[in-house]
Amino acid sequence: MTFTRRLTVADAQVYRAVRLAALHADPAAFLTTAAEFAAQPLNQLEARLAPDAPGVTLGAFLSGNLVGLLTLVRESAPALAHRVNIYGVSVAPAARGQGTGERLVRAGIETTRTWPGVTSLHLAVMETQTAARRLYERCGFRVWGRQPDAVRRDGQVFAEDWMVLELGRTTPHHEQESG
Repeated sequence: MTFTRRLTVADAQVYRAVRLAALHADPAAFLTTAAEFAAQPLNQLEARLAPDAPGVTLGAFLSGNLVGLLTLVRESAPALAHRVNIYGVSVAPAARGQGTGERLVRAGIETTRTWPGVTSLHLAVMETQTAARRLYERCGFRVWGRQPDAVRRDGQVFAEDWMVLELGRTTPHHEQESG
Protein backbone atom coordinates (compact mmCIF):
# COMPACT_ATOMS: atom_id res chain seq x y z
CA MET A 1 0.00 0.00 0.00
CA THR A 2 1.19 3.48 -0.85
CA PHE A 3 1.36 6.20 1.77
CA THR A 4 2.29 9.85 1.37
CA ARG A 5 3.99 12.37 3.61
CA ARG A 6 5.80 15.66 3.43
CA LEU A 7 9.49 15.22 2.73
CA THR A 8 12.00 16.77 5.14
CA VAL A 9 15.65 17.77 5.04
CA ALA A 10 16.49 14.22 6.16
CA ASP A 11 15.03 12.97 2.84
CA ALA A 12 17.33 15.12 0.66
CA GLN A 13 19.58 12.29 -0.56
CA VAL A 14 16.74 9.94 -1.50
CA TYR A 15 14.79 12.88 -2.99
CA ARG A 16 17.79 13.65 -5.19
CA ALA A 17 18.01 10.03 -6.40
CA VAL A 18 14.27 9.70 -7.13
CA ARG A 19 14.01 13.07 -8.89
CA LEU A 20 17.09 12.35 -10.98
CA ALA A 21 15.69 8.93 -11.95
CA ALA A 22 12.41 10.61 -13.02
CA LEU A 23 14.26 13.16 -15.14
CA HIS A 24 16.21 10.36 -16.84
CA ALA A 25 13.16 8.10 -17.29
CA ASP A 26 10.86 10.72 -18.84
CA PRO A 27 12.85 13.81 -19.90
CA ALA A 28 10.08 15.18 -22.13
CA ALA A 29 7.76 15.52 -19.12
CA PHE A 30 9.89 18.10 -17.30
CA LEU A 31 11.41 21.51 -17.95
CA THR A 32 14.48 20.76 -15.82
CA THR A 33 16.99 18.40 -17.41
CA ALA A 34 18.74 15.63 -15.52
CA ALA A 35 22.07 17.42 -16.00
CA GLU A 36 20.69 20.69 -14.58
CA PHE A 37 19.24 18.92 -11.57
CA ALA A 38 22.37 16.83 -10.94
CA ALA A 39 24.42 20.05 -10.83
CA GLN A 40 22.46 21.38 -7.84
CA PRO A 41 24.35 21.03 -4.56
CA LEU A 42 22.78 18.95 -1.81
CA ASN A 43 22.36 21.98 0.47
CA GLN A 44 20.14 23.59 -2.19
CA LEU A 45 17.92 20.49 -2.20
CA GLU A 46 17.87 20.48 1.61
CA ALA A 47 16.69 24.11 1.55
CA ARG A 48 13.84 23.03 -0.75
CA LEU A 49 12.71 20.48 1.84
CA ALA A 50 13.17 22.69 4.93
CA PRO A 51 10.14 23.52 7.08
CA ASP A 52 10.37 27.20 6.06
CA ALA A 53 10.78 26.50 2.32
CA PRO A 54 8.38 28.33 0.00
CA GLY A 55 7.08 25.00 -1.30
CA VAL A 56 6.02 21.67 0.15
CA THR A 57 7.23 18.46 -1.46
CA LEU A 58 5.20 15.33 -0.85
CA GLY A 59 6.59 11.86 -1.31
CA ALA A 60 4.74 8.64 -2.10
CA PHE A 61 6.18 5.54 -0.49
CA LEU A 62 5.58 1.97 -1.57
CA SER A 63 7.01 -0.84 0.58
CA GLY A 64 9.04 1.80 2.42
CA ASN A 65 10.68 3.17 -0.74
CA LEU A 66 10.18 6.68 -2.09
CA VAL A 67 8.54 6.17 -5.51
CA GLY A 68 6.70 9.44 -6.21
CA LEU A 69 7.11 13.19 -5.86
CA LEU A 70 4.83 16.23 -6.03
CA THR A 71 5.70 19.82 -5.09
CA LEU A 72 3.17 22.49 -4.09
CA VAL A 73 4.11 26.18 -4.26
CA ARG A 74 1.74 28.95 -3.24
CA GLU A 75 1.94 32.17 -5.22
CA SER A 76 3.64 34.87 -3.16
CA ALA A 77 2.13 38.03 -4.70
CA PRO A 78 -0.89 39.11 -2.62
CA ALA A 79 -3.17 39.28 -5.67
CA LEU A 80 -2.27 35.65 -6.55
CA ALA A 81 -1.97 34.13 -3.05
CA HIS A 82 -5.22 32.20 -3.56
CA ARG A 83 -3.39 30.00 -6.10
CA VAL A 84 -1.12 27.00 -5.56
CA ASN A 85 0.99 25.56 -8.37
CA ILE A 86 1.87 21.89 -8.66
CA TYR A 87 5.31 21.05 -10.03
CA GLY A 88 7.59 18.08 -10.56
CA VAL A 89 5.06 15.27 -10.31
CA SER A 90 6.58 11.87 -10.95
CA VAL A 91 6.01 8.21 -10.16
CA ALA A 92 8.76 5.64 -10.69
CA PRO A 93 7.97 3.36 -13.66
CA ALA A 94 7.91 0.26 -11.43
CA ALA A 95 5.26 1.88 -9.20
CA ARG A 96 2.90 3.00 -11.97
CA GLY A 97 -0.51 1.41 -12.46
CA GLN A 98 -0.99 0.85 -8.72
CA GLY A 99 -2.81 4.07 -7.81
CA THR A 100 0.35 5.73 -6.49
CA GLY A 101 0.04 8.81 -8.69
CA GLU A 102 -3.61 9.31 -7.80
CA ARG A 103 -2.91 8.99 -4.08
CA LEU A 104 -0.09 11.50 -4.42
CA VAL A 105 -2.20 14.04 -6.33
CA ARG A 106 -5.11 13.63 -3.90
CA ALA A 107 -2.69 14.13 -0.97
CA GLY A 108 -1.56 17.37 -2.63
CA ILE A 109 -5.17 18.50 -3.01
CA GLU A 110 -5.95 17.68 0.63
CA THR A 111 -2.80 19.46 1.81
CA THR A 112 -3.77 22.66 0.02
CA ARG A 113 -7.31 22.48 1.37
CA THR A 114 -5.78 23.15 4.81
CA TRP A 115 -4.11 26.37 3.63
CA PRO A 116 -6.27 29.43 4.42
CA GLY A 117 -7.44 31.38 1.41
CA VAL A 118 -6.42 28.87 -1.27
CA THR A 119 -9.18 28.46 -3.87
CA SER A 120 -7.42 26.82 -6.81
CA LEU A 121 -4.58 24.54 -7.86
CA HIS A 122 -2.77 24.98 -11.17
CA LEU A 123 -0.39 22.87 -13.22
CA ALA A 124 0.95 22.47 -16.72
CA VAL A 125 1.35 19.11 -18.43
CA MET A 126 3.25 18.50 -21.66
CA GLU A 127 1.02 17.48 -24.56
CA THR A 128 2.91 14.17 -24.79
CA GLN A 129 1.95 13.16 -21.24
CA THR A 130 -1.55 11.80 -21.87
CA ALA A 131 -1.52 9.39 -18.90
CA ALA A 132 -0.61 12.25 -16.57
CA ARG A 133 -3.35 14.46 -18.01
CA ARG A 134 -5.91 11.66 -17.53
CA LEU A 135 -4.74 11.23 -13.92
CA TYR A 136 -5.23 14.95 -13.23
CA GLU A 137 -8.67 14.84 -14.86
CA ARG A 138 -9.68 11.88 -12.62
CA CYS A 139 -8.68 14.05 -9.66
CA GLY A 140 -10.96 16.88 -10.81
CA PHE A 141 -8.58 19.10 -12.84
CA ARG A 142 -9.71 20.46 -16.18
CA VAL A 143 -7.74 21.81 -19.12
CA TRP A 144 -8.39 25.52 -19.52
CA GLY A 145 -5.89 26.27 -22.28
CA ARG A 146 -2.95 25.14 -24.33
CA GLN A 147 0.29 27.02 -24.84
CA PRO A 148 1.68 26.18 -28.26
CA ASP A 149 5.45 26.30 -28.76
CA ALA A 150 5.86 26.11 -24.97
CA VAL A 151 9.06 24.07 -24.82
CA ARG A 152 11.80 23.39 -27.32
CA ARG A 153 14.17 20.55 -26.62
CA ASP A 154 16.45 18.51 -28.87
CA GLY A 155 14.96 20.04 -32.01
CA GLN A 156 11.39 19.23 -31.00
CA VAL A 157 8.59 21.66 -30.17
CA PHE A 158 6.09 20.82 -27.42
CA ALA A 159 2.84 22.41 -26.29
CA GLU A 160 1.68 22.48 -22.67
CA ASP A 161 -1.86 21.96 -21.45
CA TRP A 162 -2.71 24.25 -18.57
CA MET A 163 -5.00 22.73 -15.96
CA VAL A 164 -6.90 24.01 -12.95
CA LEU A 165 -8.76 22.54 -10.02
CA GLU A 166 -11.14 24.96 -8.37
CA LEU A 167 -11.29 23.69 -4.79
CA GLY A 168 -14.90 24.64 -4.25
CA ARG A 169 -16.03 22.82 -7.39
CA THR A 170 -14.47 19.36 -7.29
CA THR A 171 -16.33 16.22 -8.30
CA PRO A 172 -17.32 13.94 -5.41
CA HIS A 173 -14.78 11.15 -4.82
CA HIS A 174 -17.13 8.31 -5.83
CA GLU A 175 -17.78 9.90 -9.24
CA GLN A 176 -14.07 10.42 -9.93
CA GLU A 177 -13.23 6.76 -9.47
CA SER A 178 -15.69 5.59 -12.13
CA GLY A 179 -13.74 7.28 -14.95
